[in-house]
Amino acid sequence: MNRHTTNGLAALVAASLALAACGSGTTDETGSPPTSSATLVKDPVAVTHDGGIHVLDGETLKVAHTVALDGFNRINPAGNDTGVFVSTVAGFQLLDAAAGKMTDLTWPGTKPGHVVLHGDRTILFTDGTGDVHSFVSKDLTDGKPVGRQYKTAQPHHGVAVELSDGTLVVTLGTAESRSGAIALDKDGKEIARSEECPGVHGEAVAQGDVVGLGCEDGMLLFKNDAFVKIKSDRAYSRIGNQAGSDASPVLLGDYKIEPDAELENPGQFALIDTATNSLKVVPMPKGVSYSFRSLGRGPKGEGLILGTDGKLHVVDPATGAITSAWPVVGAWKEPMKWQDPRPALFVRDDTAYITEPVSKKVHRLDLTTGKIVGSVELPVTPNEISGTLSDH
Repeated sequence: MNRHTTNGLAALVAASLALAACGSGTTDETGSPPTSSATLVKDPVAVTHDGGIHVLDGETLKVAHTVALDGFNRINPAGNDTGVFVSTVAGFQLLDAAAGKMTDLTWPGTKPGHVVLHGDRTILFTDGTGDVHSFVSKDLTDGKPVGRQYKTAQPHHGVAVELSDGTLVVTLGTAESRSGAIALDKDGKEIARSEECPGVHGEAVAQGDVVGLGCEDGMLLFKNDAFVKIKSDRAYSRIGNQAGSDASPVLLGDYKIEPDAELENPGQFALIDTATNSLKVVPMPKGVSYSFRSLGRGPKGEGLILGTDGKLHVVDPATGAITSAWPVVGAWKEPMKWQDPRPALFVRDDTAYITEPVSKKVHRLDLTTGKIVGSVELPVTPNEISGTLSDH
């Protein structure tokens, strides 16, 4: 299953990170760390908070490590079985989550933004410089990979993904606006271009190596060496966050229809069929919304949406039907400020890890049964959550 992290709004991404917590079949209400900081954690989950990162054991949910980092921090899976990327004021810095320590592996640059995992590669996009770095994920274990480098014509809040044949899809834009994307072959030659994607943001890859980029009027696909625009039936319909899966040709996206809203609580989501080039808008249950930290995909390609009713809604991507709604956290409202904590979702294999800021808890949910199999109460309020993803 492809795993993509598309953490948005790079204007504030320049701060450092806090890691997201992971749960297991036992409950530790104290959240107290173990005595040995040298403990290596298997399948670590990272949780950010105001002042640092807690690393939790993926099996026990106990706090294994605490990393002090000031400010608002962003985190993403690095692509190997130990690492998590932290967006710091210096650039992308690798946290060895298993050991609980920041490494000296850094990709310098202002406003480090999206981190994408696809195939065997990790792709970094630095908004303040327009630098793209793509490398084999597992090579992080042996030091700083050299990999492939590219620089966009102008810095912007963008994203890039490298496909299995070496094609690099990169967004187009400036500091003021974003318009579309280009595709470069393995030798760096431009092979396709589209400027039909106003406000381009985020990416996801569907079955068959089809790339989807969100637009303010639908979605832009890259497939069969060409761009294809899928327009919605509205003049404004922003798809800014997406989730894809190798197991499905359908992408899951958010769907916002209020261009002037200070905070829109979307009451619907989008399913983009990359095989038929079609877009379906599906309503959430009445009164239920979600946030940009709510979307994920399950092990069989099912869509996952963490709703404001506190339930994890399971979506059949082929039909749009919500097949299950599993209670996890209490009902919540999205805060006005996007950096503020709200329930957040991190999916790894058949497990979902979900934060509950109001109770300072992190829950672990079994996606095969819909049951909570573990919870932990932290000594701090959790914000972002992430972890290691080595099989992507």
